[in-house]
Amino acid sequence: MTNSVAKVPVVSYCGEEYFLDPQWPFVVGREADLSIDENPYLHRQFLTITVRDGIWWIENIGNRIAATIAEDSHVMQAWLGPGARLPLVFEKVSVVFTAGPTTYEFDIKLPSAEFSNVGVRHDSKGETTVGDISFTQSQFLMILALAEPWLRRVGTGSVDIPSSSKAARRLGWPLTTFNRKLDNVADKLDRIGVKGLRGGPDSRATKRRARLVEYAVTSQLVRSDDLYLLDEESARNAAQRNVPIERSSVLQPGHGAAGSHGARVLAGAPTEILPSQGDA
Repeated sequence: MTNSVAKVPVVSYCGEEYFLDPQWPFVVGREADLSIDENPYLHRQFLTITVRDGIWWIENIGNRIAATIAEDSHVMQAWLGPGARLPLVFEKVSVVFTAGPTTYEFDIKLPSAEFSNVGVRHDSKGETTVGDISFTQSQFLMILALAEPWLRRVGTGSVDIPSSSKAARRLGWPLTTFNRKLDNVADKLDRIGVKGLRGGPDSRATKRRARLVEYAVTSQLVRSDDLYLLDEESARNAAQRNVPIERSSVLQPGHGAAGSHGARVLAGAPTEILPSQGDA
């Protein structure tokens, strides 16, 4: 590989790599340099990556869909709405967006960059903290159930976000309980400025769930190490109700140990058979 090629950004999607040419825009969409999918909800030309005055930029040239840009450690992210552009200043970023019922992700690798971050911490009291807000154990499980297909996916590509009823069944919860948790989590994130969860035409149920998953995964609020908690919650509720356990239909990787982040996974959280009315 020549030095000139080594210095340009590389886009990776589903195992394929695309080396960008500084002389030409690189277009992502349904009919583009990177043709993501034949999904009719996806713009023919959605994102462009270009270099201007020595800086690489990503721009949203669509008119309906937004994208989330997150750096590799998943603790720094930006919301890229239609008509917006963002300088690519991190060594590696993930680009995540939803078109219809499907969510997509591709990576961009750059030679080098600097960044700052805001941490996510999980304490021993069963609460998960992002910035200045906290989530209860049951709110965390609600988010985790929606993000499960994404967290079980390997590499980049596409994934379908489950419906609220399917995620509620996964946990063994009534749908009304699940929806109340979803409303409260959306309210909390909206108050700290997370876009796409409240108000306007993009607040439809499917888009709200997809946006929540985008944010939760790219900010590392939930991780694959947490997935065993879903089986535990489902088993507790199934035992209480004497019904079959709802398990993921996706092949599950081994999780006998919680991994290097085991202590992070709400180790001291109070057990509960069903989310209580007071724990919204």
